[in-house]
Order: sequence, then structure tokens, then C-alpha cells
Amino acid sequence: MRERMIVALDFATMDEVKRCLGQLDGLIRYVKVGMELAYAEGPAIVHFLKERGLKVFLDLKVHDIPNTAKGAMRSLARHGVDMVNVHAAGGVAMMAAAREGLEQGTTAGAARPLLIAVTMLTSTGKETMNRELALPGEVEDVVVHYAKMTQQAGLDGVVASPLEVPMIKQAAGQSFITVTPGIRPLGADKGDQTRITTPEQAFKLGSDYLVIGRAITEATDPARAWEKIVTDVEAARI
Repeated sequence: MRERMIVALDFATMDEVKRCLGQLDGLIRYVKVGMELAYAEGPAIVHFLKERGLKVFLDLKVHDIPNTAKGAMRSLARHGVDMVNVHAAGGVAMMAAAREGLEQGTTAGAARPLLIAVTMLTSTGKETMNRELALPGEVEDVVVHYAKMTQQAGLDGVVASPLEVPMIKQAAGQSFITVTPGIRPLGADKGDQTRITTPEQAFKLGSDYLVIGRAITEATDPARAWEKIVTDVEAARI
């Protein structure tokens, strides 16, 4: 379970990361580095985390023309990350190029980082998708369509809400990876997310990896918040 729960380090500085990790030392095994932290600290943050023995999901959501996406992934692979992502909305050609770049940049003999595609941000609801993004229909239908595109491009899986995981697995198969943000323990503030579940619900729906951020990192006692989530998830599996 601990290998499948990714703690989002949504901070702006290395000092904040060090303070957080000091509170969670020895407990967590997988972390996510998003745009704010990556842009502030550069590749040094990835190397720092890897030196501590942590797996790293570098969440930069690449979305550009195929050649640029390919080059970006070739560069990211060289930093030893374990998971990276693109936007599925970039299309099949872009995603396939990103995969090629990732393969080219991976050190000989090393495992290629997992490459996943963002379907629809968990902060996006139906009204926003229909009215602002000009995508008709239900969110779930668009998510499944993007998942099929992602599989066609040869990627490992997608980022989606846990609520959409059963439909994704049905469309793309059980081995197709689902990484699910929008995770909120009971009683936690949902923040800017709209399509959310508890950690226990997410695993029951079939999520392969959960991304959990503020419910842990902004808790009064992050270690206690983490252990409570682990205990609740393990109890739900019995």
C-alpha cells in the first residue's frame, strides 16, 4: 500500500520539502513533484529525493508539438525519475513521440520511467468541460476516450478521478495503470477538487496509485495523518 500512495510535495522551496520529509522520515516511499517546485528548484529537487531513496513522479504535464514533447521526455528521463506525464489532449502522435523520447533518454539497462497521460483534471466538472473547453457530453465519456487514445499511443496509463477508474479498466484492461488524484480522507477539505473520493474508496474502485497532498502535508501532524490513512486503507481491505 505504501508503494502505491504518492505524497504530493506541493511546495515552493527545498526548505519546505526538507521540513515535510523530516516529519515523514521513513514512512513514505513515493512522492510527486509538481510544476511549482520543479520550476523553483530544477533537477536538483529530483536528485535530492532520489538520494533519499524515494521514488519520484515528476508531474509536469507536457503538452506541445510532438517533436518538442519528444525532446522534453528525452531530457527528463536522464534525471532518473520513476514516472512522468503528458496531457492526452495533445493527441496520439504527441503521446507516441513522448514515449519515444523517454525510451531514448533512459540509461541503457535501466527501466524506462512510467509514462501516463492526464485525461481531465479532477478540478474540472461537466459544466466547465462543456461550456469553457467546448467538449460536449459527460466527463466520464471524454475520460474514457482519452484513455483509449493513450493506450493507442503505447503509454502505460492515465491520470483520472477514482470515480472513472472502473470505466477505464473496462475499456483499456486491468493492466492499464490508473493514477488518481482528488483523494480526500473523510472530513478533509476538498479544496479546488470536484471529482473526489476517500483513499479506501479509490482502492476499491481499482486505482493503482493514489496521489495525496494537502490532507497530509498541511496536517498539524503529517506523520499521524499518513499513518491514519494507511491504517484505514488496510482495514478496508480485510
